[in-house]
Amino acid sequence: MHGLALLLRASECGSGRRTTLTERIHVGVAWPYANGSLHLGQIAGAYLPADIFARYNRIIGNEVLMVSGSDQHGAPITIRAEKENTTPGAIAAKYHAEFMDCWEKLGISWDLFTTTGTDNHAAVTQDIFSTLLNKGYMYRDSTLQAYCPACDRFLPDRYVQGICPNCASPNARGDECEACGKPLDPVDLNGPRCAICGGTPRFEHSEHFFLKLSALQNEMADWVTRNTHWRQSVMGSTMRFIDEGLRDRAITRDITWGVPVPVEGFEKKRIYVWFEAVIGYLSATKEWAHLQGDDTLWEKYWKQEAKIYNFIGKDNIFFHTLSWPATLMAYGGLNLPYDVPANEFLTIQGQKLSTSRNWAVWLPEYLAKYDPDPLRYFLTAVMPETQDSDFSWEKFVHRNNDELVAAYGNLAHRMLTFSHRNYGGVIPEPGELDAVSLQLLAQAEQTLADMGDALGRCSFKEALRAAMSLARDANKYLDDKAPWKVIKQSREEAAKAVYTVMAVLSVLSTGLYPILPFSSEKLHASLGFQGTLIERGWKMELPAAGQALREPQTLFVKLDDAVIEEETARLGQS
Repeated sequence: MHGLALLLRASECGSGRRTTLTERIHVGVAWPYANGSLHLGQIAGAYLPADIFARYNRIIGNEVLMVSGSDQHGAPITIRAEKENTTPGAIAAKYHAEFMDCWEKLGISWDLFTTTGTDNHAAVTQDIFSTLLNKGYMYRDSTLQAYCPACDRFLPDRYVQGICPNCASPNARGDECEACGKPLDPVDLNGPRCAICGGTPRFEHSEHFFLKLSALQNEMADWVTRNTHWRQSVMGSTMRFIDEGLRDRAITRDITWGVPVPVEGFEKKRIYVWFEAVIGYLSATKEWAHLQGDDTLWEKYWKQEAKIYNFIGKDNIFFHTLSWPATLMAYGGLNLPYDVPANEFLTIQGQKLSTSRNWAVWLPEYLAKYDPDPLRYFLTAVMPETQDSDFSWEKFVHRNNDELVAAYGNLAHRMLTFSHRNYGGVIPEPGELDAVSLQLLAQAEQTLADMGDALGRCSFKEALRAAMSLARDANKYLDDKAPWKVIKQSREEAAKAVYTVMAVLSVLSTGLYPILPFSSEKLHASLGFQGTLIERGWKMELPAAGQALREPQTLFVKLDDAVIEEETARLGQS
């Protein structure tokens, strides 16, 4: 049996979609506030990595559920509504519709993207609230609440801004300092000011319910230290809170927009958005189960064996590694998160993203002009997995043209057009492959395995680097073999190189599917394969000699340098 036959046999027995030992994976992703358009920082921080991970787990045969939804109850929504002289519900509905359009165009493959405004979410939230209250994990106490005399209203946490007592950032919010990630209360701020009018609020006593986090200090410390697979940054941030000692936190607010507090006498108060928003991971699963026609299906992910992943930005670590798991622990009988792969921040041309200064690249504007896969490629290549990373239009155009188009797109285009022109639009018979060709095919098989290992560990940049390294090696192989010259003397010899590169392209279409789903499916079809990549599974499927190719499709488009100047000039403009 010659080398190619051995490879064919190995690929047929390889790691395709698994029929046994599958895992149940729940992917819960941060709920975006429905108060404005999505920007690239949010996509790089949570939504793209979650989608890559979900797509990978689906293609290897795992049972995957990916859920999230629009957060309709935060102070940012009420602030936006007041500025636009409309209702919070109208603002939330407007941006939820825009989110749905963006998800479809970018290829974010939700099983359910809902909202925190459903009756189902309110019921699940109130059940957890009441259960914790009845079990003694909540208590009433008086707390100082910011009141603005000029606005004549109590101020929700995000309506209060000031100097962070921990890092001295001048623009910390009353719920959290974005600069250092420390959770705060408005009374902690130095020099507090009203976010609406800029005036100085006073603090008045108001009765609220508190979550008794301190009662779970030891249990949470034990649980956290067992999660040795967490990213170092996530573990470090979480342990700092543990070491400082968990503080009880007020989980109701003096507002009228949100989930009502299910206690008599609290009709004018609402449950704190960061207590109820994370409950959305559970309520969305229950909603999904109901939509499937079986209200018990949610238990597969929350009561049976399953791994729960929460994809977030680093500013939300506390709520996902401590506050939410403590709530689940107190409630009892539900799975705790397995991993919280929080990303760092994405800056824009070296500056921190600022929605108020319009220093951002807005997703709807990008998708109105450009294809989704180049953006998915760039944001994966620079994904802020362990440290902040940067976006600029110059870097984007460079990576699109010099990497995506030049190294990958052109490789596919060259081979497909060459085969149509010289081999009648079919995969040629390769005959006996030489050692160099077999070595490249073995490298492709190993690359697919390496990519799978990296994707399973949420190391998405590593997976992409492996794929592009294979593409560059395939280009070098093709240049060395030069079938466009060899064919003049021997069609059979040229066919060996053509076949080998076609096989590599088949591997790349599979390996890059989680990252570049649109172009991967195009390439898969152009190579003459039937069905979808999900149906193929995560395996090295070599093309068959004589397999009919389809007309080659353009995978990626080279961008003109004028894009850099035009788009850069738009940054910061109102």
